Amino acid sequence: MNKVSAIILAAGSGTRFGEKKQFKNLNGNPIWTYSLKTFVQSKYVGEVILVIPQEFLSKIQSSQTIKKFSNQIDIKIVKGGKSRQNSVMNGLSVVKKKYNLVCIHDAARPFVRSSYIKKTIEACTEFDSSIVAVAATDTVKKVENEIIKKTIDRNYIWMAQTPQTFQKEKLLKAFKLFSQVNITDESMIMELAGFSTKIIEGDPNNLKITKALDWELAKLIEGKI
Repeated sequence: MNKVSAIILAAGSGTRFGEKKQFKNLNGNPIWTYSLKTFVQSKYVGEVILVIPQEFLSKIQSSQTIKKFSNQIDIKIVKGGKSRQNSVMNGLSVVKKKYNLVCIHDAARPFVRSSYIKKTIEACTEFDSSIVAVAATDTVKKVENEIIKKTIDRNYIWMAQTPQTFQKEKLLKAFKLFSQVNITDESMIMELAGFSTKIIEGDPNNLKITKALDWELAKLIEGKI
């Protein structure tokens, strides 16, 4: 299997959490270091691109974590943009030409499994992209102005996670076609462009730390792994 370029997004503003949670310490280690370690240790990853806020650039570049992992794999650190799409494009702009696939992951998901990286990469031999997701367990309602308009069959509903792996040139084409669309994940823009995306079943422990409760759950999960 060919190696891929991995882009780890750690440029979020942390508005819903109240601070940039990706730099908050979990058991003594910043959240961003958890997923970075998993990607560095993956034999399917050839380079890692870490996208962070500009004000953290010098601090992260000089960190012991980066110095340690840079001895094992090529790590690039780039500044994020005003939007998720801008941050992803900043990461894509420094991907080495030899990598035909890119694997994108949220740094706020610290417990990513190496198997998810592998499975999404493998799926891209047949599909244009592949994402990790979990099937909905709650009853899903479509609501307008706080009034239920429709109950959606949850058998067709999946909650998207990361990592998400893409054929690089097709992702770039999708971004070019829908440059003004405000996306919440990259599979959304692939869908708009008509490309195929394979679902890989994930798990609840691969949570994204977004709110205070997520932080408490992360502490429980970290204590068990």
